[in-house]
Amino acid sequence: MCTSLIASVLAWGPLVQLSYRAQLTELLEDSPQTSEAVITDVRHLLFHGEEALAFDTMCSWIYEDALPVTRRYLARLVALAGEMGTPRSVARLDELLID
Repeated sequence: MCTSLIASVLAWGPLVQLSYRAQLTELLEDSPQTSEAVITDVRHLLFHGEEALAFDTMCSWIYEDALPVTRRYLARLVALAGEMGTPRSVARLDELLID
């Protein structure tokens, strides 16, 4: 692989992280999660560049707290899990569908 291609690929890394961070922020704002402690934890993880852990944390607490989710919201979670390569994060959330 040539040096310029490697540099180009490496430059995309921060942009992808910013995209995930933006999508996660939107999902958190639209989340059924109301626990300030959980919301603070997820925001803290995002601030420190831990997007995958933030996503998993948010999904885990939605499941643990048995919070209802709409099909539209679940579809957004599943799409982001696919992009991030973290399909286990959304496993079983379909049990919480309300519509």
